[in-house]
This record gives sequence, C-alpha cells and structure tokens, in this order.
Amino acid sequence: MAETIPTKSKILKEASYCIKDSQAQVCKKLFSEIEKLQLRVFDQNRFKCQSSLLGMQSAIIEAYYYKNSSNERISLMIPYVIKNC
Repeated sequence: MAETIPTKSKILKEASYCIKDSQAQVCKKLFSEIEKLQLRVFDQNRFKCQSSLLGMQSAIIEAYYYKNSSNERISLMIPYVIKNC
C-alpha cells in the first residue's frame, strides 16, 4: 500500500490548530506529516519548500515540547510555506 503524502493545505490547516493549542493531538501527528512531505519535496529538488517545512516542523516541536514557548514561531513560518511550497 502506498504511503499517503499530506497536502500543503492540510499541513497549513493543522498548523493553525497548533497555533491555538500546541498540546493538541493533531500537533503530535503533524510532526510526522510534515516529515513525509519534506522528504517528498527534497526528492523533487524543491529545497526552499523543504527548508520552510523544516522550519515549521521545528517550531511545532518547540511549541509542543516546551510548553512555555510561544506559538508565534508557527504563525511566522506559515507565509514561508505558502510562498515556497
């Protein structure tokens, strides 16, 4: 069975949930979703997109594991994902 690669719109929608509540279960799942997509765009030599996805992924991880951290970084990464992906 082929692995399902998430769409950019799904990633952005789920990221917006994480801005509101970084401890939501969707945020934990989003780590691996972004990982799948960034590996796919790497294979396509779309390095700006990959870098933007990695930035968003690290912002979500930081917000999830460091509860005192601001969710602001997630919202800062969204325009880069939109522009570069």
